[in-house]
Amino acid sequence: MSGGRFAFPPSQDAVFLTDGGLETTLVFLDGVDLPCFASFPLLQSEEGRMKLENYFKPYIRTAVERDVGFILDTPTWRANPDWGAKLDVSPEALAEVNQDAVRWAAGLRDRLSDDRERVLINGVVGPRGDGYRVDAQMSAEEAQAYHAPQVEAFREADADMVSAVTMNYAEEAIGIARAAEALGLPAVISFTVETDGRLASGETLRSAIERTDRETGHSPVYYMINCAHPTHFDDALPEGEAWTRRIRGLRANASAKSHAELDESTELDPGDPVDLARRYRDLRHRMTQLSVLGGCCGTDHRHIAAICEACLPASGRAV
Repeated sequence: MSGGRFAFPPSQDAVFLTDGGLETTLVFLDGVDLPCFASFPLLQSEEGRMKLENYFKPYIRTAVERDVGFILDTPTWRANPDWGAKLDVSPEALAEVNQDAVRWAAGLRDRLSDDRERVLINGVVGPRGDGYRVDAQMSAEEAQAYHAPQVEAFREADADMVSAVTMNYAEEAIGIARAAEALGLPAVISFTVETDGRLASGETLRSAIERTDRETGHSPVYYMINCAHPTHFDDALPEGEAWTRRIRGLRANASAKSHAELDESTELDPGDPVDLARRYRDLRHRMTQLSVLGGCCGTDHRHIAAICEACLPASGRAV
């Protein structure tokens, strides 16, 4: 994408919202059955597409009202070969699934926003294995080869960017970043951490970001933290260190529970939207470059609205 106030990569002062916890909202609040926690099969029916559209509508509307940008994710977190196999979707069919997801998102953008420059289409890449555990672990070279077909599908369908989400060990993140660079797509890397502020691999967030930068030539446009509550990583973000300035996005969980506790939960823990929003505001006061604001597991539009109230006045100017 080129030209316009919200061209990618965005300037440091351009604020973007994202959605909240897509899968947790669909399952726990909307009663939608998502085998393997995969939302991409919803694209196969008009009813499923409407459920996705109804989910995204309030988020995009809020971004328009706040005069900020919006990063519109494709519902493709599980659209890779390992998870596709569990859902009887072949690798060949996955290429069309991922391209269709980008086309669907672009159509939704065009229907809900008068200014397409405000809405960036983001191809979402999830982990090969479980987002909460380091399984199916690969080398960086293996990860690049594994994830490249999905990234290529996003490029062929004209996505604006790609994001590796819920990364829990550095090698997979490095491989995806390399794949995106080789295919000419801007990449964002989003790590998740445990309650001790470390990745599930045991590596510190600092080490994971610095190593990914070092081994990719600083190719990621920026980094994010997702799928963890602010209390889990607040102490891992010291002020004034160069590596923390690479973190520009935050998509926290609503709940302060551990990943293991969330994995065993049969009910949604929505946490406290107002408290979560205050924590976002406090982090932004320390890390003024934080400009991509959204949610992850357990969050819905109430949480994003509260984050806007805490971090953005009506004009959309960040505070």
